[in-house]
Amino acid sequence: MLRTTAAVIAGKAARAASRVRGGGGSAFPGLVAERVDPRFLEHALADVREGVVVVTGTNGKTTTTRMLVALLRAHGKRVLTNPTGSNFTRGVISSMLKDLPLSGRARADIAVLELDEAHALKFAEVVAPSHALLLNVARDQLDRFAEIDHTARLLERLAGQATEGVVLNIDDPYVARSREVIPEGVTVRYFGLDASIAHRLPEILETDVRFAEEYAPPESGDGAGFLRPRDEREFDIVVPGGEDIGPVALQQRGLAAMINATAATTTARMVLGDAFSPGTAARALAQVRPPFGRGEVVDVDGQPLELVLVKNPAGFTVALSTYGSEPVATMIAINDDYADGRDVSWLYDVSFESLRGRGVAMTSGIRAYDMALRLQYDDVPVDAIEPALVPALDRFISAHRDEPKRLFCTYTAMMSLRRTLAARYDLPEFGEEAADA
Repeated sequence: MLRTTAAVIAGKAARAASRVRGGGGSAFPGLVAERVDPRFLEHALADVREGVVVVTGTNGKTTTTRMLVALLRAHGKRVLTNPTGSNFTRGVISSMLKDLPLSGRARADIAVLELDEAHALKFAEVVAPSHALLLNVARDQLDRFAEIDHTARLLERLAGQATEGVVLNIDDPYVARSREVIPEGVTVRYFGLDASIAHRLPEILETDVRFAEEYAPPESGDGAGFLRPRDEREFDIVVPGGEDIGPVALQQRGLAAMINATAATTTARMVLGDAFSPGTAARALAQVRPPFGRGEVVDVDGQPLELVLVKNPAGFTVALSTYGSEPVATMIAINDDYADGRDVSWLYDVSFESLRGRGVAMTSGIRAYDMALRLQYDDVPVDAIEPALVPALDRFISAHRDEPKRLFCTYTAMMSLRRTLAARYDLPEFGEEAADA
């Protein structure tokens, strides 16, 4: 179709211009392509015959998408994805442009796309997903999504759009109740924690008090996958009535990463059917590097600097439970741009007591002083406050050059700081390592 070809050419040109200007994961090329061909996504995915999988939820989308792509590729599938984590529809188009031929028709067996909770529905209006993976629901960017019930309804509506299969978090009442709207004939499978570690659910979920006592998980049925940790990186996926998977050893540590891997594996088993191999899956997961900013470790002058994205109470709580008690130099950078959410009052729903022992060396970002004040309420000492991100990073590295360092940051702060680090320490560009996997 000539219009689609013209859209690809225009989008690729915009992408090249954006990269020259340092735009990285900009959605602008997608906007250009969509303006030329309003049905661009429909045309681009028309030849993807084995399924379009949408991954959505509040936390863990980027990591889970990367893991699912690795699993499918390890089983020999050609996978189209959006590796930058730009999860609006135009961001998805921008990510796709790099790999699209001039015809605009994707050469892939399967598409695996991470989508923002609201934009997943906009995508489904154009392309009906064959499969949907719903991870969790938590308060996040209340200025955009309003209360948690609204986000839950968005995910429910997406679950009802899937044509072949839906994978649900059995431990999250908001997600699990989506089962009620899934059409007859669409396969439903669950993932979650093994009963032996169910007591750790508060670390990873933000369950509304209305459901905390009355919620009874549904019967898991065939094809479910349950996480059973061995340590902070190694675990098994227990498959009731089937072959367990493991031990699985991840490069990324912590319970959240293991849950993401369990969700991705359960989805891969659904999509691949009898072609799924437990051994292949374990080997593929072991090779997955953390996405940028999600536990990514940068070698800074011979010492590790770990980047940890935080964007809502549940996510920050998980990050602190994984990293907070370790005696390393810590910097926290909080922005309140649109992509972060304007309202940062959610910081008061996070306990920072685990940082008391060593304290926080630096707070930075637009809300640097707000963060420092929040830490004061939890008796966490703060050595310095510098709102400007790059000067703060320079001071932080200089003052702690000979020791391990950790940086907790919101999305736009992470993008800015990670770009600075990439320029200095020759890191892959956003999404580059996933695209080339």
